[in-house]
Amino acid sequence: MKFIVRLFPEISIKSKPVRTRLIKLVKQNIVNVCKHHNIKVNALAQWDKVIVVFNDEEHPVSKEHAITELSRIPGIHSFMEVNEYPFNNLDDLFETIKDKVGPSICDKTFAVRIKRKGNHEFNSQQAERVIGGKFKATFPNKGVCLDNPEVMIHIEIENQTAYLSGEKYLGIGGYPVGSQGDVFSLISGGFDSGVSTYNVLHRGCRVNYLFFNMGGTAHEIGVKQEAYFIWDRFASSHRVRFVTIPFEPIVGQILERTHHGVRGVILKRMMMRVGSLVAKKFDAEALVTGESLGQVSSQTLRNLNHIDDVCDVLLLRPLVTADKQDIIDKSREIGTIGFAESMPEYCGVISDHPNVCPTAAFVEEEEAKMDADLVQNAFESMKVVDINDIPSDTSKLKTEIEIVSELSKSDVILDVRAPDDVEKAPLTGFENEVICMPFYKTASDFNTLDQLKTYALFCDQGVMSTMQAKQLKEKGYHNVKVFRPER
Repeated sequence: MKFIVRLFPEISIKSKPVRTRLIKLVKQNIVNVCKHHNIKVNALAQWDKVIVVFNDEEHPVSKEHAITELSRIPGIHSFMEVNEYPFNNLDDLFETIKDKVGPSICDKTFAVRIKRKGNHEFNSQQAERVIGGKFKATFPNKGVCLDNPEVMIHIEIENQTAYLSGEKYLGIGGYPVGSQGDVFSLISGGFDSGVSTYNVLHRGCRVNYLFFNMGGTAHEIGVKQEAYFIWDRFASSHRVRFVTIPFEPIVGQILERTHHGVRGVILKRMMMRVGSLVAKKFDAEALVTGESLGQVSSQTLRNLNHIDDVCDVLLLRPLVTADKQDIIDKSREIGTIGFAESMPEYCGVISDHPNVCPTAAFVEEEEAKMDADLVQNAFESMKVVDINDIPSDTSKLKTEIEIVSELSKSDVILDVRAPDDVEKAPLTGFENEVICMPFYKTASDFNTLDQLKTYALFCDQGVMSTMQAKQLKEKGYHNVKVFRPER
């Protein structure tokens, strides 16, 4: 199985040295991505394309799988499957390909497009007329249509080899990952950070992930899963880091010591200070955030300026002018919407009557009430994980299911017992809402519940409830725990 890969148009207008470098990088990224997914491939970089051959006879890759992987690699504009034939002359070429192509033009309009390289007795237009005329005369059709044909026949003739192209597939465009340097993306699991991360890797950045943990183990699991998802789907050509910064001490002092009107801005400023240290340690050139102008109080022009003031590296905001609905739509397109919909927003928790245009002096005065060593302590407490190790790392964390014997008023009891067990011994004596969802339906039907609520899973022995809670966490739901009342 062979494909001709075309490059993002912006690559084609670069100078010769830059274009050559980018083409080689696209080729290497294709090889690296396929290696990550255990696919054997050969790739050959040429001036205007990359030829990709999937050739593992022992473990052949399906056409659908190959198309899926190529369609997600930044730098690729489009690609077509091709069949290779020896070329002697146009008459022989037509006889070779007619039975493969001819049936597709029956009762349809068609056109032939030929690109030619090498020394031949004809040019591309002459070859198109000869091959097109033979198809028109040999198969029933509605004629040649050069402007908008129903069927387009693509042929490339390069010296003594001809390539017949099949259906055209679109890539995601952009620049190849690794072409624009290293960055750290501040990822929280919400809509914005997932989309901003995708946008910068789409433009060629090698994206590392920086997570400020304010929500405990469950939040960390969800964010790691989303980071791995983005990397595995769009950027597995390069190994990167996932850095976790324990941020509870900083959040605690913000809540205890600072004025409520500037807490959100101070939180972001502390993130930028720590993030700058992380970026410098690992030689990254920028930090990336999902901030959008005016979306929340800490993202007014005045407050964004206050945040910028303490950042010691370049700060990129790919979504700064994006509308929220456009961000949500993009998260659906790239596949991160499921993570965002089930992820609590922790940054907003500390906001209380925020000030949208505080003075720099007031922000600095409030920050001075916090311990001076908080930033350094947070930086020194960071945990670094290779992105490729996240699956095994999170599976260890997933075993930490919260088990409670008492409920808070807002908890909903999710009774996962079999219906006959519920009928024999219904739950009574609780003020909490009770929903019955048998264990064999929990995984498939849990998404129909209100995800803003927390669910305490219950069964008689605590075995099925624990198993279902683990499964739900593995599916990305973190608003679950296990309820084992004292007997």
